[in-house]
Amino acid sequence: MKKIFLSFAMTALVAGGAVAQQGPAKQTSAPQAQAKSGPAISFENTEHNFGEIAQGDVVEHTFTFTNTGTQPLIIDRVDVTCGCTTPAWTKEAVMPGKTGFVIAKYNSAGRMGQQKKAITIHSNTGEPTYVYIVTNIKEKGTAAAKTQ
Repeated sequence: MKKIFLSFAMTALVAGGAVAQQGPAKQTSAPQAQAKSGPAISFENTEHNFGEIAQGDVVEHTFTFTNTGTQPLIIDRVDVTCGCTTPAWTKEAVMPGKTGFVIAKYNSAGRMGQQKKAITIHSNTGEPTYVYIVTNIKEKGTAAAKTQ
C-alpha cells in the first residue's frame, strides 16, 4: 500500500513540475514580442581587421547598420576607448528598414603590436551596441619592407 501511495505521490510531483514549467513559457512570449517593437540596430559586421599596418598609419573603416525595428533609430553618441580612434556617425534618425553608418578612423602613431579597440554606440534602443577594430602595428620600416 505504501508503494502505491508513494507511486501516486511521485507521479503527482512530476506532473505538477511539468505544468509549472509550461506556465511561465507562455507568460514570457508576450514580452518578447513587445521587445521587438521600437528601434533596433543590426550591423552587417561588428569587427573589422585592418591586418598589419605601419606605426603612424591612419586607417578608416565604415560600419554599416540597418534599423530592423519598427520606430526611428537615433544614435545619441559614440564612445571610443582612447584618443587614437575618432568616430563619426549618422546624425539624423534612421527610419525602419533604412541604413546608417558609424565610421572609425584609427591613428596608429605611438602604438605597437596587437590592438583591439571597442567603439560603443549609444542609441534609443535602450542598450549600447559594440563594434571593434583590430590591427597589428609594426615598426614603420618593418611593415613597409614586408609589403614589398
